[in-house]
This record gives sequence, structure tokens and C-alpha cells, in this order.
Amino acid sequence: MSDGRERLLAQLLRIRELSGLSLRALAQKAGLSSSSLSRYLTGRLVPPWDAVVALCRVVGRDPRPLRPLWAEASQTAPAPAPRRNDLPADVADFTAREREIARAEELVRNSGAVAVDGMAGVGKTALAVHVAHRLAAAYPDGGIYLDLHGFTPGHDPLEPATALARLLAALGVDRLPGDPADRAALWRSELSGRRALIVLDNAADAGQVRPLLPGAGKSAVIVTSRNRLVSLDTVPPLSLAPLSAEDSVALFGRAAGVAPAADDAIAQVLGQCGGLPLALRMAGARLRHRPGWTVAVLAERLRDTPGRFDAVFGMSLHQLDTEQRRTFRLLGVVPGEDFDAAVVAALTGLPPGRVGEVLDELVDAHLVQEPSPGRFRQHDLIRRYASDLAADEEPQREAAVRRVLDHYVGRAVAYDRMLPFVERDRPAEGDPATAMAWFDAEYANLLSCFEAALRTGADDVVTALPPAMLAWFFRRRGTDEKVRLFEAAVAAAERLGDRPRRAALLTDLGFALAAAGRPADALATYERAQAAGPERPDLALRIGYLRLDLGELAEARTQFRRARALFAEAGHRAGQSQALAFDGWATLHLGEDAEAAGLARESIALADGPPQITGLVTLGVALAGTQPAEALAVLGDALRLAEADDHLHNQAWCHNYLGVALRIIGEPGPALAHHRRAFELIDLLGEPQWEIDFLATYAETQRVAGHPDEARALYARMIELARDLGRPFDEQRARDAYEAVVPDGRPRSSE
Repeated sequence: MSDGRERLLAQLLRIRELSGLSLRALAQKAGLSSSSLSRYLTGRLVPPWDAVVALCRVVGRDPRPLRPLWAEASQTAPAPAPRRNDLPADVADFTAREREIARAEELVRNSGAVAVDGMAGVGKTALAVHVAHRLAAAYPDGGIYLDLHGFTPGHDPLEPATALARLLAALGVDRLPGDPADRAALWRSELSGRRALIVLDNAADAGQVRPLLPGAGKSAVIVTSRNRLVSLDTVPPLSLAPLSAEDSVALFGRAAGVAPAADDAIAQVLGQCGGLPLALRMAGARLRHRPGWTVAVLAERLRDTPGRFDAVFGMSLHQLDTEQRRTFRLLGVVPGEDFDAAVVAALTGLPPGRVGEVLDELVDAHLVQEPSPGRFRQHDLIRRYASDLAADEEPQREAAVRRVLDHYVGRAVAYDRMLPFVERDRPAEGDPATAMAWFDAEYANLLSCFEAALRTGADDVVTALPPAMLAWFFRRRGTDEKVRLFEAAVAAAERLGDRPRRAALLTDLGFALAAAGRPADALATYERAQAAGPERPDLALRIGYLRLDLGELAEARTQFRRARALFAEAGHRAGQSQALAFDGWATLHLGEDAEAAGLARESIALADGPPQITGLVTLGVALAGTQPAEALAVLGDALRLAEADDHLHNQAWCHNYLGVALRIIGEPGPALAHHRRAFELIDLLGEPQWEIDFLATYAETQRVAGHPDEARALYARMIELARDLGRPFDEQRARDAYEAVVPDGRPRSSE
């Protein structure tokens, strides 16, 4: 940590001491989240200036003398890596709106926000994306686009917590706090050091948007909604009206590829389109695809179809053949936010070559959008129209949806096989990076398929999807959604009467509950799993993990040894290795270093690659006091394996215990650097039980390094986190350690 950051941290710790408040109480009084304040007080994150001001106000201190320290600390803080730009492609034929564009850009520059409202089809999304592309150079950390599904047929509006998960994932933060307020605080904190432009499209209301706003910093947001979001005081509105007659003629002409004269025929076409860019583009595309037609012929055909917008949409359908029209109708019922050609092939049963041709025609007719190469979606108005047609004309639409669900399950299972997972008795089959990229891209669609399976009673899909996502979940996503999916899957297995599947799903649900910091619920779920079927080695292993988290070391060791025996009966070497490694870990914490080292060596000999990591870490810590060179060597091997596997949990674990080993060896400076790196990673993961363990080791290293105030701040955070998670063993352990640390000449704060 730089001198500037160290001195700012010392001042923040002093403010906490002066307040006489617990971390939670101080956070509430300052209007901060406790998780963000914890990061500020442990040196893991430089707070935004408004947070420093808020903390100073709590103790009646003038914040101005801290401004130079804060500026120095902010300059020396690690710069965030450039982030992806996932804005949709700009509209090629964007027309007019010069006044609205200028106003939107002015509001973004001066206020950092604008909310564009207007009726469906008026061009809100096109304007927002167009402005975002024009402003892209001013936001070097990229542009982030999120459809909030406020008015999307077949979709409920995204809950703010779900929206925040997707936004944070776009910043590379995949493991998240469960509490929505903490998640929103993490989003604001992540953006505070970036200059990114956020497009929040299709918002239902102000309540959906408010937690997603960037907060302090240089990032900006463009919101679109059919409703005027009057209660968003900090987001100035910009209302879009339908295009004027002159601008409508210009856009229609560009879409049609002609220069139409202002006559009765063009007036009739424009009247049917109502000044809406969506309808004008579709009508123009219809004329472009019929070079023998005149505008008068188009106007006559539109008159023959009742309903203004149905006429425009229906005319676009008339240019299509039978397969293309059927595909369009079925796209109205496909679950998910977007889709690729493989999904369309499953939906329609068409061969892949023909699917590409059909999609090209639908894109040309403006019935389907292609915001990025190979990814397609439909405008909400068109999706509703297609869905209505499917309800009237597609008696086999349920079968088509079922084919899509089966497609996603099959793809998820295939990609899941590419991901290493230590409890499996088979090696990974394929490229893990490819699998991770697929799950990352399709996650929202997988959730939509899961919800569709629940609605339609496809319990076999409900029980199949969550296990196929387990290895990806362990690497990428927080615990709240994982718990919800597995709870629903267990209920579906009960409805199916499938006892073995129910037992396996209960085991996975218990693991998710334990990771979510709900040990009592996890233990009860494991007991249900034990009663549901024959004894399972993975269940014994996971009960051992839980007993270890609860500080019940002897019972944990018993479970690990039982798991090893069961894995041995099944001939499962990787499972045996993991059970041995954690047996050694529990033994190490019981103070039996030599026996722990022997168990770790046995574990390492049984496995290859990433399954060796637990054994290597156990061996490294066990040897640190007697054989420091070998200890650091094996811990370095463990870290290299974790990095090669792109597994953030294991990387964080390795860095943390490299810190422990270096502290034991007598090198607290390098040790602190590894602890800080572990916390940088754990911040991305949102796993509270891991944070408890890391807080204990980090605090002890801070104490040994001669930083008692930093150690006490870490123990204070551990006390509150353990209390929240119902882990009395860890709470008492932290309290005892907190009281044993003598503060650096300052009065002790009350807890």
C-alpha cells in the first residue's frame, strides 16, 4: 500500500475510534453500506470523496484537511482495467432528432444523466444508443447496456438486485453481496473510479432505476422508459414525440431507398406509421423489397389491413415466404432476451443453412434486430405482435418452446463437461474458457428458460439446469440466485418422485446455503439429503466443509475420513484427494502439523492439476515453521495451478495462505501484499464465509507487522460478519483476538 493510502487509512481509522460506534452503526449514520465501509477501513478500497465527507460529519470533523491525502491516495490506487463495451450497434439510418440529440448530450455532460421517455416505437432506444456512441470517446472505461424489460412481452421487469448482478458482471464483478443495498453500494463503489457510460433501457418505473444509478464519480447514465420518471430528481427528463411529417418522409425514404414526393400516397403511408421510426423503417423495407411497387401501391395495401400498426407489421410479413412467417411467429414465444441461429434452429426445426437465410430476411424486413454479429432480438412491439400471431396461428407453439428448453439444457450440460470440478469422477472434456464464455453470454437466457420450464411444468428441465450450471456458478455467480434455483429444482424432483435426483439436488442446495452464510439451513438440508437416498461421498465431504466452518474440527475430520472411504469404494481418485486434503486441513488446525503434512502429501499424490491445490496449500502452511523454502515453493505451485484454472476462489485462497506462511516465516511486509490481493479477489466473489476466514488471518498479520489499529478494524468487521451469519465460534474467536490487541495509544472503541 502506498504512503498516501496508508495515511488516509490511518485517518479513517481515527474517525472510527472517535465515533465510538460499531462498524454497522457508523455506516448507518454516514449513509454508507457496512460492506463498503469495511473495505474503506481495511485499506482494500479508497473511498469516494463524498464518503470521506460523510464520515467526517459523523464526528463533527472538518473534511477539508483530508482532501490532499484523499487525492494522493486516489492517484496511487490501482487503476481499474478497461471494461467491455456492449452497447448495441448504432442505427445505420438514424434520421433527424438533432435537437433531442443535442439536449441529451448536454444533460449527460452537465448532469451525468438523462431519462428519455416516449410511447412505444418512438425511437427511445435508438436515440439512447446513438447518443452513447457519439459520446463514447469521453468514457474510456466503456459503455454498458442493460434491457430492464419494463414492458417486454413474456418478461417480468428485472428486479433491481438482478439488474445490479448483471451490471456488476459487465464490470467483471461476478460474486456479489446478497443484500440489495450492499449490492447497490458495491455498484456505485466500482463505478467511482471509472468513467463509463451506462444505458438502462426499457425501465418500468423510477423504483426500478434508482438503485442502478452510478452515484459519485465521472460515470454517466442514459435511461429510457415509456413512462416519465418524474420522481428521479437527479435524472433530468427528455421526452420524445413522434417524428414530424418532414422527418418521417426522410426516414421512410432512407429505409425504402427512394426519394418519395410529398403527395397523397406518401401522406397515407405516413398516417399509418404515426411518425414512429419503427413503423416507418418497416414500411420502407416493404417498398424496397418490391421494386415494382410505387408508394401508391404500398398505401393501397396498407389501407386493406385494419389497424394502423398491424397494417405496417402485416405488410412486412407479406413479403416473406411460409417458413419465414412461421419463424417470425415462433420468435414471439422463445424464452430469453436474445438468441442465436442455433436457438432458432431448435425453435423451428429448420436446418442450420436455412436458418441463416431466414434470419437475414427477417433482419432486412426490420422484424428482427441484430445488435451484435450473430446475436438477435426483437423490439417489444414486434415481439408482442409475433406472440399474438403465434397464439392464434401456431397450435404447436408449446412443442417449439420445449425444443428450445431442451436445446439449452443440452448445451449447458455439454459446456459444463468442459469445466473442471473437483468432486467429479471424470476429467474435463474440452476448453474451459469456451465453456465459461458460453455461460457468461447465455446466463440471462438460461434463467429465462428456467422460469419458462417452471411456468409450463417442465420439471425435468427444472431439475436438469441448475446442476449443469454448478461449476460455472462456483466460479462466477453469487449465492442468492443459486439457492433459488436449487430450491425450485428440489421441489420439481419431489413432484417427479425421483428420489436419487432429489438427494443429489438437496446436497447441492445445502452447499449453496452454506456458501450463503446460512449454516443452520445448510445442515438441515444435508440431513434431508441423507434421509433421501443411499450414502453419498460428496455429501459427507460437504458436511465436513460445514463442520469446518463452524469450528467443529474433530467432527469435520470424521466426515472427511468417511468421504475418503466412500470415494475409495467408488474408485474416485480426485474425490479421495480432496477428502485427504481437507482431512489434513482440519488436522492442521487441531495443531498436528506433522500428521497434516503427511495427509497433504498423500492427497497430492492422488491427483493432478487443480485438484492438488487444497493439498498443496495445506502442505505449505504445515511446513512454514520448519521448512520455509519448501513451504513457499508448494504454495507458489498451488497459486500457479489456480491461475491456470482461472478459478478466483482458489487464487484468493492461495494468496491468503501465502500471506500466512510469510508471516510465520517472519516476512510480514510481503505477507500483507498477499493478504491484500486475496481481499481484492474475495471482493469480486461475495462469499461471506471466506471473508471471515481471511479477516482472521489478515488481522493477525497486521498485528505481527505492528499495525494494531488495522488489526482491530479487521477483527471488528469479523465480529459483525460472524454475528450476521450465525457463526458464534468465529464471533467469539474474533472478540478474544480483538481484546488481545493493544491499540496504538488510543482509547478502545465500543463494539
